[in-house]
Amino acid sequence: MTILANDWTILLYRQKRFPRASAKPYYESMRAVERREEPNRGFCEGELVERLSRAVSADGAREVFPGFSISRWSTPTESARGVYEPAFCFVAQGAKEAQLGDEIFRFDPEHYMIYTVDLPLIFRIAEASAARPYLGFSLTLDPSSVASVIMESGIKLRKNSDSAKAMDVNPVSGVLLDAIIRLVRLIDDPAGRKVLAPLIKREIIYRLLEGGQGPRLAHLLSFGDTERISKAVAHLRQHFDEPVRIEDVAQELGMSVSRFHHHFKSVTAMTPLQYQKQIRLQEARRLMLSEDLDAASAGFRVGYEDPAYFSRDYKKQFGAPPQRDISALRGRLEV
Repeated sequence: MTILANDWTILLYRQKRFPRASAKPYYESMRAVERREEPNRGFCEGELVERLSRAVSADGAREVFPGFSISRWSTPTESARGVYEPAFCFVAQGAKEAQLGDEIFRFDPEHYMIYTVDLPLIFRIAEASAARPYLGFSLTLDPSSVASVIMESGIKLRKNSDSAKAMDVNPVSGVLLDAIIRLVRLIDDPAGRKVLAPLIKREIIYRLLEGGQGPRLAHLLSFGDTERISKAVAHLRQHFDEPVRIEDVAQELGMSVSRFHHHFKSVTAMTPLQYQKQIRLQEARRLMLSEDLDAASAGFRVGYEDPAYFSRDYKKQFGAPPQRDISALRGRLEV
């Protein structure tokens, strides 16, 4: 396993050092590595648990380097944050859930999760205990890295990729696990992070592309309807507390209302107005939790004019009226 890692690191380093060389052999070498014997999954998972346990010895989260955060939780918890930026998420021990609207995405050591546009999510630690705490990480996906790997690898994105749902859970392949291990090893290698972290991140993106995630990763690129939906997401996120007319947004993007509505829902799994409502409710929940606002004040701050309407939407989303939900949340909240 070490030899494969070193061979791969050298290949990547040479690609960076000598940019005039063709990128094609670089990715052909990656495919050659894939054809070799896959790493022992049980041994690899044990190493991941050991390294992450040592890196975060108490419950909490830690950013190892920009875009790479690791976390540990010994009890089931829930996140109150609202909108999350595109990321690749991996669990070394335990299990985690992400709620997008009415859909629940569950992932564990055998499955990773990816989302490729800003989404209003609720994360929950589904499996954790003092004896076997949850251990995992998230890796931010930035557009420049994704675009570079797509262009250099020569992987073709299928038509209509801009309609792929932005969130997915998929099995962890052996070659992806191998790259994940080398990324986690950098926790104990501060000197090597600056050079190796960007290279291993590119490898992970390549493995995601090779594993069928191209249509989702294409959301991070700037072309066609993909770019328009990304602009709509950014607009709704920035102006979530203001009234919105879908006709105006569609016209500004140069799309018909029906086309805009169809593509937006295909990507985010909800309509534009549902997306705005999710952000409003998530932000109101955060305001009540962190700034101790009452329900009426929080609802008004995020754009609701009728407190009763706000409470009804809130209960439908979170399963309890605002005051009761916040009281319960304080007892189980992810710090």
